[in-house]
Amino acid sequence: MPNDPLPALLSDLETPCLVLDLARLRQNVDRLYARLSHMGVHLRPHLKTVKSLDVARLMVEDLHGPATVSTLKEAEYFAAGGITDLLYAVGIVPQKLDRVGRIRDRYRADLAVVLDSVDQAYAVANWARAHHEHLPVLIEVDVDGHRSGVQPGEADKLIQIGRILHDGGAELRGVMAHAGGSYSLSDEDDLAQAAEVERAGAVRAAETLRGADLPCPVVGIGSTPTAHFARDLTGVTEVRAGVFALFDLFQAGVGVCALDDIALSVLATVIGYQEDKGWIITDSGWMAMSRDRGTARQAVDQGYGVVCDLVGRPYPDLILTDANQEHGIAALRKGAGGTLPKLAIGDKVRVLPNHACATGAQHSCYHVVDGEVDPMRVQAVWPRINGW
Repeated sequence: MPNDPLPALLSDLETPCLVLDLARLRQNVDRLYARLSHMGVHLRPHLKTVKSLDVARLMVEDLHGPATVSTLKEAEYFAAGGITDLLYAVGIVPQKLDRVGRIRDRYRADLAVVLDSVDQAYAVANWARAHHEHLPVLIEVDVDGHRSGVQPGEADKLIQIGRILHDGGAELRGVMAHAGGSYSLSDEDDLAQAAEVERAGAVRAAETLRGADLPCPVVGIGSTPTAHFARDLTGVTEVRAGVFALFDLFQAGVGVCALDDIALSVLATVIGYQEDKGWIITDSGWMAMSRDRGTARQAVDQGYGVVCDLVGRPYPDLILTDANQEHGIAALRKGAGGTLPKLAIGDKVRVLPNHACATGAQHSCYHVVDGEVDPMRVQAVWPRINGW
């Protein structure tokens, strides 16, 4: 736990536990900031992946943000820590508006909400009027049919929602889009095209609102793949991305990062062998790794994770091919011609996760190392939150 005495080395830790490589984290953050700065666009990092104030402070532009959250618990936690320029990027419902108002009032937070329907717009406008609260709102735009949002070409609906908000006491701050469909791609040109569709859809929606004399200062887009592959961000004011700071095997499969960029791993201990089956058993089951098997849909199936040595170097073709609740089954991937590494009972390994968000959610803290200085020495223990 975060308040326990700090162990000196990874080898001293009880397992399974979460390891964060500070050097890789900083490299990943600097990479995206440099890219977007060159394109003249601000980054509003999504903190849903890291869920840690210590990590968030390395991701935001200044002490107050800007940042994105996916739960109101995150909004409370980060606002209490001083990150107060926040976008709650999940469709708002009337039952949550009072909690939004309390966060804004208690922490003097500029917390904005998102919606995509006339009913939501009326609910927000009525709440804003009743509470004399100029609540900022972004209209979500559906650019690829992935999830939520108003179609960019639905001009009448966009204008109706915008008018309800603008005339009803809320603050119409702009539009936002999320190209979630980009996660199913891996070709660089396809990803660039997805980014362009995302950009064009958001800009079209913004122009529709402005053409109806409605304000639209913010035009936000965002996903980690499109943020890294966009070739033109004309008309966009801010980009959201979250998993870019840690990366994971899924993002490596998309082509956004390399394995050496992944800053997150699960430290595990070898607890047994099934030599006749070619298995090494670890204590990193799906409770430690999560049930996420997103790479199964990609060209390279990474099982439940890629197994590395204690320094973080992947063993050739060694993955968690299966997992039970507390048991990870490490074996050579199908078709590999190598041999299992010589590991003894009690030896420790590090496992790269499929999905940093899902794996992180299984743990209460990060054990921080610096791969450029000493990848085995624990420098800090940083708490993280879960829940809603």
